[in-house]
Amino acid sequence: MGITDSYVWQFLIAINLIFAITITFLERRNVSASWAWLMVLSFFPIGGFILYIVLGQNLSKRKIFTWDKRGYDYLEQRIAEQKEHMKNMEEPFNTSITQRYKDLILMNMKTDHAVYTNDNEVEIFTDGKEKFNALFQDIASAKKHIHVLYYIIQNDTYGNRLLDALIEKAKEGVEIRLIYDDAGSRRISKKRIKKLREAGGNAEAFFPGKLPLINLRINFRNHRKLVIIDRKVGYLGGFNVGEEYLGLDPKFGYWRDTHLRIIGDAVNDLQSRFMLDWAQASGDKMEWTEDYFKYSKQHNEKGVGLQIVTSGPDSEREQIKKSYIRMILDAKEYIYLQTPYFIPDDSLLDAIRIASMSGVDVRVMIPNKPDHLFVYWATYSYVGELLKAGAKVFLYENGFLHAKTMVIDDRLATVGTANIDVRSFRLNFEVNAIIYHADTAVRLRDTFADDLKQSHELTSEIYNNRSLLIRFKESLSRLLSPVL
Repeated sequence: MGITDSYVWQFLIAINLIFAITITFLERRNVSASWAWLMVLSFFPIGGFILYIVLGQNLSKRKIFTWDKRGYDYLEQRIAEQKEHMKNMEEPFNTSITQRYKDLILMNMKTDHAVYTNDNEVEIFTDGKEKFNALFQDIASAKKHIHVLYYIIQNDTYGNRLLDALIEKAKEGVEIRLIYDDAGSRRISKKRIKKLREAGGNAEAFFPGKLPLINLRINFRNHRKLVIIDRKVGYLGGFNVGEEYLGLDPKFGYWRDTHLRIIGDAVNDLQSRFMLDWAQASGDKMEWTEDYFKYSKQHNEKGVGLQIVTSGPDSEREQIKKSYIRMILDAKEYIYLQTPYFIPDDSLLDAIRIASMSGVDVRVMIPNKPDHLFVYWATYSYVGELLKAGAKVFLYENGFLHAKTMVIDDRLATVGTANIDVRSFRLNFEVNAIIYHADTAVRLRDTFADDLKQSHELTSEIYNNRSLLIRFKESLSRLLSPVL
C-alpha cells in the first residue's frame, strides 16, 4: 500500500468515525439502531458509508406534512370539545366501552389529533376477491371524487384494472387523485398513469427519486392503503393491489389479509390523512371544504366507535406503537395478534410479556413461509421470547398471512397497515383504525379462531429443538433487525 492509498484509507476511517459520533451523540436514535449502524460502518467502511447516506437519514426533525389552517383549527376545536365531553362523561363518552378505554382514546387525541367517532358502519374483508369486488363497485358508483393511496400497485391484471377504472371515472368528470409509493410501486404502469393524467386525473409518486435509480429517501416508504370515495366510503387495511393479493401467485398461494370498508364520520379522518399525504406528494394543498368532508356529529350507541391513528418517520412519537402498548396493557382476558413480521422493540416486547405473565391469554399468529428471509428469521427469534413468557405462537399454513390485526377482550381491536416491527413503527408512514365495539371485536376474534384451524402451534419443545443453522440465521437477522 502506497502513501497515497494510506491517506485515503485514513480519510475513510475518519469519515466513518465522524458518522459514528453523529449517530451516537447528535442524533437521538434508538439505541439498538445506533449499535446496528455502528456495526455496519465499522465492518464495511465504504459500503457502510453509502448505506447510511441512503438508509440512515432521520426525518423526525423535518416538517414533511403541512395542515390547511382551516382544517387544523377545526380539528383543534373538535379535540378540545371531545376532551371536555370526556371529562364530564357526556356523549359519546358515557358508555361502558369509552369509559373503560378513555386513557387510550385520550392518548390518541393528544399524540395524533385522532377524533373519536361512533356513528360508523364497518365491513371486514379477509379475502382479496371480496375486497376488490366491493372496491371496484364503489369506484364505479362514484359521482364526485375518488382518492386512492396504495403502497404497491403492480403492473398486472388487477393493478391495471384499478388504473383503468380510475381513467374511466376521470373521463366522466369525477375528481381523481392517486398516490403510489415510488419504491413499492416501481413496476406500476407508467403508460396508464399518463393516460390517467390525460383524462383529467391526478397521480403522484410519494418520495420519488430525483435521479434515475437513485432515491436517497427510499428507506422511508408510504405503506398506507387508503381509498376515500365521495366523502361517504373509506377503505384501509393490509391489501395492496396486484394478482398476488388475490392468491394468484404460486409462490405465496392464498393471501390472507384484513381490510376494512367504513361508512360514517371516520371517513373524514381518512380524508384528512390523504390530504396531508397529497400535499406532500404533489405540492398542492387541498382546501378543507364541504366538498371533501361531511360531519354528522351524531352519536350512535350501536355504531362502531373508531379512531384513525397514523404515524411516520417525521415524528418521534411512534403513535401507532404507543396505541398497541396501551391496548396490550389494558387487556384483562386475552390478546389475539396477527402480523406477518414480528420484530418489536423492547417496550412493545415487554408489554406483551408482562400481559402474558399476568395471566392474559396471549396468542400470536405469524406466517409459516417467508417473503423476506432476514425478516422471517428475525421474527422467529423474537417469538421465542414470547414462548418463554408463556404466550402461545401459531404458524399459519394456508398460504401467506399478511393481516395486521389485534383483538382484545371482545371489546377492543385494531386493523391497519402497521406490522409489529421497527420499520412500521419508525420508518414507514402507516395508518391504523382503533375499534371500540364489541360486535366488531367478536367478529375479528372469530376470524382468528377460523385461522387457527389453518395453523399449527409452535411449542417451546419444537422451538428449542431447532438446528444450529436456524439459530445462526436468527441471531444474524436479529442483530440487523433495527435497520431491516
